[in-house]
Amino acid sequence: MIVTANEVPTCEDWLSRQTEPVIAVSERDQNCTQMQFRNTDVIVTDFPSAQKLADRINQAPIPALQLVQVLRVTENISVEQGLLIESLAYSTLQSGRDYQKWLAGRPDPPQHISGTNGEPILLERREDIVYARINRPEFHNALTIEMRNALLEVLTLLEVDTSITQLKISALGKCFSIGGELKEFGLAPDPAAAHSIRCKTNPAYLFARHSPRIHCHLHGACIGSGIELPAFSFYLTANRKTFFQLPEYCFGLMPGAGGCISIARRIGRHRTALLVLSGKKINAKTALEWGLIDAIVD
Repeated sequence: MIVTANEVPTCEDWLSRQTEPVIAVSERDQNCTQMQFRNTDVIVTDFPSAQKLADRINQAPIPALQLVQVLRVTENISVEQGLLIESLAYSTLQSGRDYQKWLAGRPDPPQHISGTNGEPILLERREDIVYARINRPEFHNALTIEMRNALLEVLTLLEVDTSITQLKISALGKCFSIGGELKEFGLAPDPAAAHSIRCKTNPAYLFARHSPRIHCHLHGACIGSGIELPAFSFYLTANRKTFFQLPEYCFGLMPGAGGCISIARRIGRHRTALLVLSGKKINAKTALEWGLIDAIVD
């Protein structure tokens, strides 16, 4: 649905009753009320941009609707509740037509990916600070099952050792992380089991719980979970050549590593929806302007 910003109804529950994403066109000289702003899912500055986004949504309307519904309902609830809702919605999409079509179009069946060049995360402690360097550059530091489990182990240190005042996370290689390893998509026996696994193993819960003690520094590509998880950090820095992207919609999915919560609470649900639905990349300068990162540090 495309509307101008000043045409958006001001009824408090209007947006929750909409069964498609609401795209508002708001030009610079237009003023809209706070309620009109709240009753939109995405805001763009011109009609061509709105139509381009609507055309993209029409190619996969179900994932688009579930994305904006999750962003709507998780805006003002706890992180833990939000992660639960995100996982349930993600699991629903895993059984959906768009994702199954993408899975069927891959040349190879799902497979586990493991590195052989040392530990997946290198740890060093200096007094009360722990330095963690992601060490799978041969896989562009993808969030494989191996890497997910290693992250959980590192974050558990913050649970058991209160003498650690700060955990600094960075990565080796050309980029911080390209996100979930696509070759491992489809390994779960069914969507219900996948949800159960995420509830037990998603690092987002520990990232969020210990956020005040976590500083992530990013560089190169930060794609999907490669930005969803770091966005929980209290302090998030990036090299000026870093770029960010949320590509899950291309697979018939939505962010499922916590991004609907972590990113939306940094840049708002409108810009989060725009990033996901458009698939666009943003650079470090834009990320800083939006509040996705806290500083550019080379």
